[in-house]
Amino acid sequence: MDILTHAVMGATLASGAASLLQHRGKELALATRRTAALVGAAAGLLPDADALIQSGNDALLVLDYHRHFTHALAFVPVGALVAALLLWPLLRRRMGFGALYLYALAGYLPHPLLDACTSYGTHLWLPFSERREAWNLIAVVDPLFTLLLALPLFLFLRRPDSQALRWGLLLALAYFGLGGFQQQRAQTAATELAQARGHQATQLSVKPSMANLVLWRSLYVHDGRVQVDAFHLGLNLRHYPGASAPLLDAAGARQVAAGEARRLLDIERFRVFSDGFLVLDPRRPGFVGDARYAMQPTAIAPIWGIAWRGAGAATEFVSHHDFSPAMRRDFFAMLRGRELSAAR
Repeated sequence: MDILTHAVMGATLASGAASLLQHRGKELALATRRTAALVGAAAGLLPDADALIQSGNDALLVLDYHRHFTHALAFVPVGALVAALLLWPLLRRRMGFGALYLYALAGYLPHPLLDACTSYGTHLWLPFSERREAWNLIAVVDPLFTLLLALPLFLFLRRPDSQALRWGLLLALAYFGLGGFQQQRAQTAATELAQARGHQATQLSVKPSMANLVLWRSLYVHDGRVQVDAFHLGLNLRHYPGASAPLLDAAGARQVAAGEARRLLDIERFRVFSDGFLVLDPRRPGFVGDARYAMQPTAIAPIWGIAWRGAGAATEFVSHHDFSPAMRRDFFAMLRGRELSAAR
């Protein structure tokens, strides 16, 4: 999830914990829950400190460690302790260390779970398993979900007798339920579409597109190719045919590597990161992209990948977020379930 949502969720759970623990006067309780909210927000952001694990000599190191051990459920007590120790010099006159740690724990815990609800992949089970969880229930950025948490939190921190927080959490849970329902609809539609095409679909995956639960992107592999489609899941379902491209196999990787062992190793590392959805982009020579993500739900034009400037050059991680007026027009047409323009 985006950092704002992580901060809001951390603040929500920490201030809720403070409210449950406080039995003092209303004004003092209100001040305590506000301080707890700040602790929870800070702790809720701390897991993403793993993005600082970088190397100028290894562009993929940050991919190896993002959503890694700092996002493991087993690390949550340790991460909360780190957050509490960092905040203790600032807050030791306002609360005891035990309460501070509890609020940090409440703020830190939802971060890896929220990330697992998206499609990126989160190492929840380290050190017991390397499996990455990607439940594909919600987009990485979803303003409606964030608002369902932020508005009740605002009311809760202003009025001592407010019950808004519990309603906000219930609405957030309901939103995840809606995501699960929509996901099942998209998966059923994608499976039936593959069968109608006579495809033996493997690695089928469906995920919400940018900032909504209405327009979904599906991918599956058939005969060495990745097929992309989009589905508008309103009251009526509408299918938007997407692109198809060959996956980069081992022979293709060796050709791209051009005999450079380090380059081939980085391609295989990136293959693991992208769950095998590696493609070449003909518009970008030498660019190996992750086909799971594109700005347009029907396109295979990866928003990120790896590239090299020339023979012997180090691997670079590059991103492309071009969103032209024509792409925006098509995206919003699909979001509304409308027919696309003939000139695409």
